[in-house]
Amino acid sequence: MTHTYSVKGMTCGGCASTVQRVLSSVQNVEDVKIDLSKSTAEITMDHHIPAAILQQALQKYPYQISEDGNYKDMVKTANEFWQDNQVWKRASSNTLNCLIGCSIGDFLMIIFLQRYYPATSMGVQMVLAVIAGLITSVSLETVLLHRREKLSWNSSFKMAISMSFISMIAMEIVMNATDFMITGGKAAFENPMYWTALAIAMAAGFLAPLPYNYFKLKKYNQACH
Repeated sequence: MTHTYSVKGMTCGGCASTVQRVLSSVQNVEDVKIDLSKSTAEITMDHHIPAAILQQALQKYPYQISEDGNYKDMVKTANEFWQDNQVWKRASSNTLNCLIGCSIGDFLMIIFLQRYYPATSMGVQMVLAVIAGLITSVSLETVLLHRREKLSWNSSFKMAISMSFISMIAMEIVMNATDFMITGGKAAFENPMYWTALAIAMAAGFLAPLPYNYFKLKKYNQACH
């Protein structure tokens, strides 16, 4: 990566050479280019190096180095990217729809297996529950896209897969893993603690893909549901 720093105190070519030599000796610095006319140092490095580290290397010389506005603007822009409340609201709504779709197939499969095939191992139950959850979530999204966007069934299905599949997989894995850690995967509806565990698992499943859904919506205007 390359960052630009302001360097005060350089008055001649000798100053520029000194600054270039000293900064080039700093660990993780790969290349240094000095622009004397702009009083800047363009530094290529393995990772961002704080100006305080660079200033320490220059402490024997009358030069002052500081972050250039370009880097500060870049950080500010990155922070602002994640601060769009409207996008968070829409991403949350989309993720909730996805959660509903996943939960329908997921828990119906667990109930079915534990009632009619109780000898099924817990590992197999979790795998089948994830697959069922993915199927119902994709199906629900396909229907929503077909009705809301007036797309053909084929186009709706393809869009559902392309926009939401990663989100669904993350949601299913986290939700089932959380449920298994708390309850062992056993659906005990008569136990009030089961419903508490279920709420925790669904909350975890909701939060896991939410940043990803926000990113896709904010950067590419792609959303699930």
